[in-house]
This record gives sequence, C-alpha cells and structure tokens, in this order.
Amino acid sequence: MRTVDLSLATWRKSTHSNQDGGACVEVSDDCVALVPVRDSKTPHGPVLAFGESGWASFVSALRDGALDA
Repeated sequence: MRTVDLSLATWRKSTHSNQDGGACVEVSDDCVALVPVRDSKTPHGPVLAFGESGWASFVSALRDGALDA
C-alpha cells in the first residue's frame, strides 16, 4: 500500500454534485497516475484513490449510462 500526502491537494467538486449539500464528490488532479476522491461533507474523512485508467473507465461508464439502475 502506498501513502500519499494530500495535505496540500487542491480539490474540485463534481459538476454533478447537488448544490444543497448532498451527493458531493470531490476529486484532486494534483497526483501523478492517481485520482483521489472524497466526500465534500467530510473533507478530513477517508479518501479513495483510483488509478487514472480505472477512473477514466468509471467516468466513461457514467457518461454512457452504463451504470444507470
């Protein structure tokens, strides 16, 4: 397991996040080959980290509707 220092990371909120404070996902573009993701409601909480290709596949599947219920 690799430890990544995210103390200086710049976070951006997903354009699909709810403006009422719910369903807020933030990602950071500051890491090489890694995409950290967190819940904006708990900024000091856990962070999930995905490889760039895995994240790109996930975002593409969302855009294509492949994950719709």
